Amino acid sequence: MNHWHPKSWQEKPAKQQANYPSTDALDATLEQLSLLPPLVTSWEVEALKSQLAAAARGEAFLLQGGDCAENFSDCNAQIVTNKLKILLQMSLLLIHGLNKPVIRVGRIAGQFAKPRSADTETIDGITLPSYRGDLINGPEFTPEARIPDPVRLLRGYGRAAMTLNFIRALSDCGFADLHHPENWDLDFMSHSPLAEEYHQVVAELSHSLKFMETLGGARNSELNRVQFFTSHEGLHLHYEQSLTRQVPNRSGYYNLTTHLPWIGFRTAATTDAHIEYFSGIQNPVGVKVGPGMSAHWIEELVERLNPENQEGKLLFIHRFGVDKIADGLPQLIQAVKRTGRHVLWVSDPMHGNTESTQSGYKTRRFDNILSELEQAIAIHQSEGSILGGVHFELTGDDVTECIGGARGLDEAGLKRAYKTQVDPRLNYEQALEMALAITRKLGRT
Repeated sequence: MNHWHPKSWQEKPAKQQANYPSTDALDATLEQLSLLPPLVTSWEVEALKSQLAAAARGEAFLLQGGDCAENFSDCNAQIVTNKLKILLQMSLLLIHGLNKPVIRVGRIAGQFAKPRSADTETIDGITLPSYRGDLINGPEFTPEARIPDPVRLLRGYGRAAMTLNFIRALSDCGFADLHHPENWDLDFMSHSPLAEEYHQVVAELSHSLKFMETLGGARNSELNRVQFFTSHEGLHLHYEQSLTRQVPNRSGYYNLTTHLPWIGFRTAATTDAHIEYFSGIQNPVGVKVGPGMSAHWIEELVERLNPENQEGKLLFIHRFGVDKIADGLPQLIQAVKRTGRHVLWVSDPMHGNTESTQSGYKTRRFDNILSELEQAIAIHQSEGSILGGVHFELTGDDVTECIGGARGLDEAGLKRAYKTQVDPRLNYEQALEMALAITRKLGRT
């Protein structure tokens, strides 16, 4: 580890990186970023790490969710508020059903870059660079929009800073006050078949809260606010490098773009740049794992990313697909057990279940997502390990992107409000259904 520094990843093969036309322009932008204030603090990062350690022991539960990819235009008060509302609503259901604290981590304030299957795409005989997220280039299919532009890194930093500022302001002003969960209702939720069950849970929790405060003779001010943490895939290594810093009174380097960066399935090779970069930061680190990963590969990841065996340091976010999890997950759990190291297991039941309809919509079936999640719970129980969290692509908006759920959304219904530019997300109803399903399988209900 002595050789590690924030730029040492540049000595390794780097996948999924942008090809900037001007290295000088990129370097000038990175220099500007390196002088800007951090987006998060090391105190927040360490607080999250402590809570993740509790989740790995089964004493808390991680709820990680948000958009597949944020757009700069998502830096909008209503969009941000709706994301927080659905995470708050899901967490209430989980707290009630699991009877344990819930750690709320949004895929927000930095999820601006996306991996792509190919470097280029062709439409009507014209080939251009692939859209890699607003942090890198534009979605419009024009030569000008698809050129990677380093100025977008500064714009991404600015959008992340504004989003974080708004989240913190909401948290501090009483938006997340557990005494007033009615403030979290989404405008269109009254039409949901789940509305009655959700409001029944809210009523029970409110009654319990009032009862405890009556016994104690005082209002619990700690319940006036709720902690939110942020996460994003640490895909664009130049951007991550630019805000990786040493801080006073702590050893090592912190990635101060986000609290919880993760490594995607496509960039998790132990000899490559992403693992090199992530091996040197003090943040908790997630890794997407799934089909094709051998026991040896998993053991190497554990050794590289958690050599000191810190609790709350390493998360394995497994994403297999409904037909592959039964064969693939047990051997990974057993491999981690052999290392004797601390790992927090998290289920991502979405990414392995993507398909395309005959009409060309990229979608996921609710029943497949639910089945993979239920299988994950059963496998961890049978292997004697703890499933300490879930990772969903979801939105608080009334979209139609995933088939199925309480209202029986079919393929024909996708076109009503299909808004994603990358991957399909659970809408607010489907997200609440998932939270209820977790409590039925893991909780007291």
